[in-house]
Amino acid sequence: MSNKGKVAVITGATGGIGFEVAKRLGKDGYTVVLNGIEDDKGAKRIEELAAEGIVAAYYGFDVTSEEAVTTNIKAIGEKYGKIDVLVNNAGGLGGRSRFEEMTTEFYRFVMALNLDSVFFTSRAAIPFLKKGENASIINYTSIAAWNAGGPGAGVYGTSKAGVHAMTRALAKDLAEYGIRVNAVSPGTIDTAFHAQIKSTKPEVFASWKNNILLGRLGQPEEVASVISFLAGEDAAFLTAETIQIGGGQGLGI
Repeated sequence: MSNKGKVAVITGATGGIGFEVAKRLGKDGYTVVLNGIEDDKGAKRIEELAAEGIVAAYYGFDVTSEEAVTTNIKAIGEKYGKIDVLVNNAGGLGGRSRFEEMTTEFYRFVMALNLDSVFFTSRAAIPFLKKGENASIINYTSIAAWNAGGPGAGVYGTSKAGVHAMTRALAKDLAEYGIRVNAVSPGTIDTAFHAQIKSTKPEVFASWKNNILLGRLGQPEEVASVISFLAGEDAAFLTAETIQIGGGQGLGI
């Protein structure tokens, strides 16, 4: 079945995994709508996609702002008349802090970035997903949702555990409309997300692969290919699922 005429919205899509997802869905035939907060980067990404024959648009807004999300998702839905796929890619570690020293401001920021954002975008997109074809939402949880994250990443793990539960809750809510909701849980993917540790502690970065059965880090394209599958007809009977994309991370060797 052709994806021509289908619309995919990807948050946090100006770099890293998000941009690879936009590129892959664009190559799959979707019109891709990228979100980000760096407008210059967004414009550059649209040019790059256009050079590959991909129809793309960029909307700059902060996914932690309820008003900005609601206004922009509504504008996107009204422009295209529907949304077929919503990929809630935006999120991040936000920094590291142990609970004893954690400020309420930091706690709220990380929860807003990873959990509130999924709620705001999904709620705003649902009326337009109802008009979509084989419509679905794809969220990002993390291995940290299971193991609570490394030192100082406890609130990140907490927020991602929330995304895991919200994915299933949304799947229950939306099944009657034929809208599927799934999540991916990337392991250690070689992106700018890990740039700091890669440059300051290369030996630590290199050692991470020792905890991965396949003996290497993942690539952004390998996450994008799973999202492509989840968005497509081949996954038409999948909902409320979380797919681990980690090369067997954490299972020991």
